[in-house]
Amino acid sequence: MKAVQQEVQVDTQDGAPRRLIWAGQAYPVQAVSDEWRYGGRWWLGEPGRTCYLVQAGALTAELHREDGEAGRWWLARMVD
Repeated sequence: MKAVQQEVQVDTQDGAPRRLIWAGQAYPVQAVSDEWRYGGRWWLGEPGRTCYLVQAGALTAELHREDGEAGRWWLARMVD
């Protein structure tokens, strides 16, 4: 997988990703293969995250949702 680390827009259903919008293109999520928690680098003030491995069309991607009010979504990695 290739590291990307770009903020993206994600539509959710019951908290899980259902559609990823990246580089102006929408990718419907067909499957969530895995879900896990990452505590973040707390010593740097980084928030924890919920992470998802998804299949979205031809794209296999690792998405991260930051904890907290902002709740930003990140495209962390993708299959190149």
